[in-house]
Amino acid sequence: MSAEDEEQLQALLKQLLRSVNERLSNAPSPQSAEEILLHLEETDRNFHNYEFVKYLRHYVDNSLGSVVDEEIRKLTSGDGQPVNSGHDTLIHSVISGSRASEEYQKMMQTLKATMMTVAESLISRFEEDQLKKEEMQHSLYADECSDSDSSFNQSYAFIRQEQLQALAEKLDASQPEEVRKKALQALCCAPPSDVLCCESWNHLRQNLCAMLIEPNTDLSDNVLQFFAKSFSSSPLNVTREIYTTLAKSVESIFLSLKLSLTSFSTGLDINRPEISSLLKQMRLMNDFQKEVTAFWIRHPEKYMEEIIESTFSLLCLHLESRSHVQEKVLQPIYFLALLDVEAAWFKKWMHGSYSRTVVLRLLQSKYKSLIEAAVQQSILFLETCQDSTHLQSEEQHSAGQRSIYTAKELQYALVVHSLSILGKLLLYTNGRKLFPITVRTRKDPVSLTDLVVVLITIMYQYPKPLCSDILFTDSLSPSSLVMSALWMMSERTKCADECLHQTTVIETLLAPVIALLRDKQANLKSPKSTLPLIADVLARMVNTDRGLALFLYERNLPVAQSERTSAAHVVVQFTLKLLDEELLLLGQADTPRVLCGAFIFVCRQMYNTCEGLQVLRPYGLHKAASAAWRKTSFLSERVLTPGNGNNPGMSSTQEMPHMLMWEETLLDSLLNFAATPKGLLLLQQTGAMQECVSHMFSRFSKKMQVSRCEKFGYGVMVTQVAATGAGMKALHRSGFVRVLVLELWSALECGSEDGRVVRPKSTPLDPIDRSCLKSFLSLVNVLSSYQSVWQLLAGQPLANKTEYTLREVPSSVPDVIDRLISVNSAAKIHSLFHYEQSHTFGLRLLSVLCSSLDSFLLLESQYNICSMLLQSQRENVADQDASDGSCIIDNLSVERNHVLVRVALVGGPCERRLPPRALQEGDNPYPWPMFSSYPPPSCYILHPPNPQHYPLEPEMSAFLTSPQTTWTEENWIEMCRRLYRRVMTSGHNALSGTVLADLVEKAVVHLSKSSAECVFPPPQHKEQEKSVEDVVLSPVENLGMNICLRYGHVLQLLQEDAASSLTLLMKHVKIFLSRQRVQTSSELLVRLEDYPGHDWLASTVFLIMAGNWRRCLSVLVKLSSLLSSALIWPARTHASVVVTVQVAKSGIPPVYWSTAHYVEMLLKAELPLVHSAFRMSGFTPSQMCLHWLAQCFWNFLDWPEICHYVCTCVLLGPDYQVYTCLALFKHLQPDLLERTQSSELQVFLKEEPIKGFKFCDYLEFMEVLERRYRNIVLTDMKTIGHPIE
Repeated sequence: MSAEDEEQLQALLKQLLRSVNERLSNAPSPQSAEEILLHLEETDRNFHNYEFVKYLRHYVDNSLGSVVDEEIRKLTSGDGQPVNSGHDTLIHSVISGSRASEEYQKMMQTLKATMMTVAESLISRFEEDQLKKEEMQHSLYADECSDSDSSFNQSYAFIRQEQLQALAEKLDASQPEEVRKKALQALCCAPPSDVLCCESWNHLRQNLCAMLIEPNTDLSDNVLQFFAKSFSSSPLNVTREIYTTLAKSVESIFLSLKLSLTSFSTGLDINRPEISSLLKQMRLMNDFQKEVTAFWIRHPEKYMEEIIESTFSLLCLHLESRSHVQEKVLQPIYFLALLDVEAAWFKKWMHGSYSRTVVLRLLQSKYKSLIEAAVQQSILFLETCQDSTHLQSEEQHSAGQRSIYTAKELQYALVVHSLSILGKLLLYTNGRKLFPITVRTRKDPVSLTDLVVVLITIMYQYPKPLCSDILFTDSLSPSSLVMSALWMMSERTKCADECLHQTTVIETLLAPVIALLRDKQANLKSPKSTLPLIADVLARMVNTDRGLALFLYERNLPVAQSERTSAAHVVVQFTLKLLDEELLLLGQADTPRVLCGAFIFVCRQMYNTCEGLQVLRPYGLHKAASAAWRKTSFLSERVLTPGNGNNPGMSSTQEMPHMLMWEETLLDSLLNFAATPKGLLLLQQTGAMQECVSHMFSRFSKKMQVSRCEKFGYGVMVTQVAATGAGMKALHRSGFVRVLVLELWSALECGSEDGRVVRPKSTPLDPIDRSCLKSFLSLVNVLSSYQSVWQLLAGQPLANKTEYTLREVPSSVPDVIDRLISVNSAAKIHSLFHYEQSHTFGLRLLSVLCSSLDSFLLLESQYNICSMLLQSQRENVADQDASDGSCIIDNLSVERNHVLVRVALVGGPCERRLPPRALQEGDNPYPWPMFSSYPPPSCYILHPPNPQHYPLEPEMSAFLTSPQTTWTEENWIEMCRRLYRRVMTSGHNALSGTVLADLVEKAVVHLSKSSAECVFPPPQHKEQEKSVEDVVLSPVENLGMNICLRYGHVLQLLQEDAASSLTLLMKHVKIFLSRQRVQTSSELLVRLEDYPGHDWLASTVFLIMAGNWRRCLSVLVKLSSLLSSALIWPARTHASVVVTVQVAKSGIPPVYWSTAHYVEMLLKAELPLVHSAFRMSGFTPSQMCLHWLAQCFWNFLDWPEICHYVCTCVLLGPDYQVYTCLALFKHLQPDLLERTQSSELQVFLKEEPIKGFKFCDYLEFMEVLERRYRNIVLTDMKTIGHPIE
């Protein structure tokens, strides 16, 4: 390579490096810079435009062009086509052959040698240029700063070692003050890194430290100026040297001055020269402490450790000695407390794990005395009963800046500083490991619990002023500091368990409450101020699972000499007394509403969970809150309209806002009963359902949070309320349903097209666009229960107008069905801007609604949904005139086909086949046949497998047919249960249908004869009822019977004449149940004379008995006296006399407020991940349980498992209904967690059958649940007839 070529290549390489100079400069290490260059082609869009890259490409082309051509020629056939099939394979083969050639090896060697020569030349030139620049700068400095001139020019950038030596000598204390001043000014102009690297640094440091204690403040200020400049403009390896020097200097000053608190009888005057100088130095240190956290992670850990250790060493000064004399020494930590009273420096150091690890390690190994002193200060502050002098308050009394601080103020500042440090320290595991700590004033070490008790006691003795909003009080008051620490502890699970969830802590918190319950004086300076703080801490504690369990179940609080109770009982008793105004605080008859509301909130955190409501329910808190709300509502109305001569005894302008706030608090508290199924029943019984739901809608529309302790919004509560007819009625009246429909229409039809279009909106690929998914799921949640569907749709016709304007927006669920589902006219089609998308949305909604058989029966009986869908399929053909025209395959026809199959066929996962909604690859994208008339093609029916061998069936048959003369009823039942368990857990195919029918019949007969099993009066019904012929079945019942008959024929359980038998059975059951119903007046549509929906249990037993209606009727009549009938037979308890009149009037079935309630309760304990998935989705397990159980698992389980469900609940007990639901959730857990991530949980649960579930696989799991929870679940179920109200 010639010299000219080398010069050209150097220029090209230099141009490339200049182009990427910025990226290389920002690289943190040489290795990172090398990675940038290696991947430059991937990251730089201009890579191929660089001249150096073009040169390399030209060089490679000249060197290897002929080799590549030869390789291509070898790999091609005679006709010019590659032998191999893929283009990529050809390229790979050419590259491999070229790299193996001799020319390639020679090219690489030449190129490598050339580039090494060019790189070495560039490096040598760079070094020469740097030397020239340094020489020029040194010559400039020599010209401007001669040895004869004593003043230093501030414009230089470098300084020589000799000059630094001269500066060190001029800064010596023996030099005149003017000389030292000028030398110091010159030093301030020099780069700090040069100063620290010079050989004279140790001499310089000694002189600078000596100048810090000079009486002349100008000198010390200039030294601090040099240090400040170093902090702001130097890297950490320089600034940590400056900082440690400053820390040692301050330490030596404290040791030399030996300041004492007793010497400042009139107060600490910060204008005194020595005090002012110390404060300035520590102020500079404190500023650096707070700023250094932003960048010390980028430097070696040893630098950070030196900074932290020098700080702790300074703060521990005078702390090691324990003599009484040394206690009065003015320590450095007092000054730091004045400058940073809330210890912001420590909080920043503890924030990041990088520095927190070092801080805690040093505190543990060397400087534990710092924490000991903080604990000691807190204890002394409590024991000496000092006045809590507020620094912030004092400053407000001074017109100018404060200059004198009394000894009490200094002590209080140190207490605030200590509390702030301790509050942050306790949040971390290694910080808590520092305890127990030994302090001087106590014999025993101070444990974590002891410290928390001290903090709480401080809060008791120094409460903040009473204020309706505790956030607007003095942040430096003791109670504020303690509350802040307790709040942070409660938000961390492990910290709360170790610090707060302790028996001693709860006893301390509730000691004033217990004293007031005993009509004694509480050890509080201001009960009205402190008790709300106690309630706030309790509410945050009970918001965690561990805290809730501690409050509910651990009976550790003494209430009498030998009686102990749990915290929950104490809190609810105190709350009831507050609501009943039975407590007199400070001699005032009117108990503060703030206090009452605070303790109601604690109870609310308990009763909005199933397990909490289980404990608090006997106290009737819902009744007390309801009574207080009615009283408040009545008084507020009197204030607004006092009337003639009626003086409510209060000033309306002053009292009315507080009254309205109290009324909202009570409504909000009542509303939270609706968080659980049983709580919803209690809320309905208060008569405040409508007002509470209206209050919820008001907060929901404002997007307000449920509470300060609640992470999610009102979605779960809305779903819970919508599960019942009463709740849906309240939601409808409040306007919630209307708003939901309007939001849906806006997202579906309007979108954001009125806004300015920046770029075209993409065409949605999903059947339901993401913008509409939230509205879709909200509507699914609201319409999940068949009771809510009946409440909104029963008796409501569709508009079916001949013309719809584009501005006509639906405002109700019937309108949604009319516009989006029943699109059966050209007027409806033309009224939609996005016809296909909107109609697809409606069909998807219809599919979810029809997953509930009772909802489908209502829709079909009122709107002829199936006929409308079949007609649409008939019209959706390519040629209307052709007789055999095939249906056009599009999105809508596929959706309609899916819905038609879903509603026409009944069966579990192995009994029917639902066509998919997605098209397939290939020539036949949709192989499933479409149809326009019933019945559907047989390919959608999966015939059950042939009867298999049941090994243990003969043993069960022999037992059932054996004479029972030697056994009592109880013995026979126990033997039957044992045998059934053994058969079910044997791992075989359990029992056939015939044996199961005999087992159900025999079990019901024997159970109905047992006094221990019969909880309801034995009913009287005769088969020869004369009034049977006069019974008229409703259209819903007739449709339900048709479904039952179709299912029975598919299962080959019924004969051809089974229709008359089923009709006769249904009429008998209708007469039998109607005689046991209470006659009450109610506005609920679901409170009709007859059960809304079809009796699916009667149909199930009819199929089990193979269509024998007499046998079936006998079983049902005897079953009605058993407890299990109240739960597995929803029609049995509908408005029945077996429950109280209030429960009957509510229209809420026991299967919801009993079974579903306990499913939610046990799900949280047994399957916490599934419970969390439901919470995140805004859906509730109780909704799904009600769906499954109301239709006896039809369409979800295969027929054998449905039979096992009925037999298990009848024979083993009604609590097995709860365990069955838990087993199903356990079986579905992987799918549920996956579907939650894609926001498909509700739709998946409602539409998809439960695949692979068998009772025999999960009976052992159910038995484990029985051993754990039967005492709770079954005991409460036995009170269905007279529940605690």
